[in-house]
Amino acid sequence: MTSGPGQARADQQAESRQSTTRTVLIAGGANIIVMLAKLVAGILTGSSAMLAEAAHSFADTLNQVFLFTSVRQGQRPADEEHPFGYGQERYFWSLLAAFGIFIAGAGFSIFEGILSLHSKTNDFVIAYVVLAVCAIAEGTSFIRAYGQLRGEAHRSHTHTLEHVKTSRDTTVKAALFEDTAAVIGLALAAGGLLLEQITGSPVFDGGASIAIGVLLIVVAFRLGMDSRELLIGRSADPKVRQAIREEIEQTPGVDRLLELQTMHVGPDSLIVAARVALSDDSSAGQVEDLAEDIDHRLSEQLPVTPYVFIDPTQTPSDEDDPSTVHRGTVRRSAARRDSEQPRA
Repeated sequence: MTSGPGQARADQQAESRQSTTRTVLIAGGANIIVMLAKLVAGILTGSSAMLAEAAHSFADTLNQVFLFTSVRQGQRPADEEHPFGYGQERYFWSLLAAFGIFIAGAGFSIFEGILSLHSKTNDFVIAYVVLAVCAIAEGTSFIRAYGQLRGEAHRSHTHTLEHVKTSRDTTVKAALFEDTAAVIGLALAAGGLLLEQITGSPVFDGGASIAIGVLLIVVAFRLGMDSRELLIGRSADPKVRQAIREEIEQTPGVDRLLELQTMHVGPDSLIVAARVALSDDSSAGQVEDLAEDIDHRLSEQLPVTPYVFIDPTQTPSDEDDPSTVHRGTVRRSAARRDSEQPRA
């Protein structure tokens, strides 16, 4: 049975996954209710913006299915074919969600808006009532997603907006982006209806539908770019890299850190590859112990599971020139000691 920092980190990651699952389920339930309400209102009133919002909610509902799948698939344990686990599944399904937002949401919204620039809304009362109901549902979902990210930011001592920008968890970010777009979209739809009611011109309602489509394109592009960057391999954020650098440089036996590379293989997993200069009298056993020490220090400090690889070189004691170091063999530290511990 595991204990110490590794167990605490595993418990925190499990709690985070459970929180993400609840966020996705709440968003999915809200989207289903909102979609049906908007669809009925759009048909009864003839509002293109309302029909566009129904399409948006349908896309959101489908995306929640993708995001729920990402959490389930991404938490599978590592195996022989996937030694670093399945964490990157989260990024794949988030990329599909971005496509869903772009095609099913933005595409229909813009198409419907163009077609209905000259069709008038029949019943404004029904439209406003439905918008109010939808605002409550979407607002609840937004508060849930924002609250989760805010809590994560508080635990990492980071500003909420900075955490949203740097977070490697695209599942929660996708839920937040969709909910934000939904709330803004409702405001646009309400504004379009109000202007049409005041002026009698359907151009405003159709324009609101087009604006909703443009908004969804922006959201889809941002989410898609985040997923793309993580799928092709993004390094840890600067604060984490600096923390890793400090821990390695402070490890007894390390003369200096020559090179450091990191790459996320999931929201909860990070590859750390470091080339370090050692004293000239370090034996093979001491090098192995040093690798274990570095792994232990990083496991205590990092909020993610590190897969640590150390490439040791030896520096002659009378030389300070890095060009004189002698390369050693690449060694992997026991980064996954948690999974290698005997189970009770």
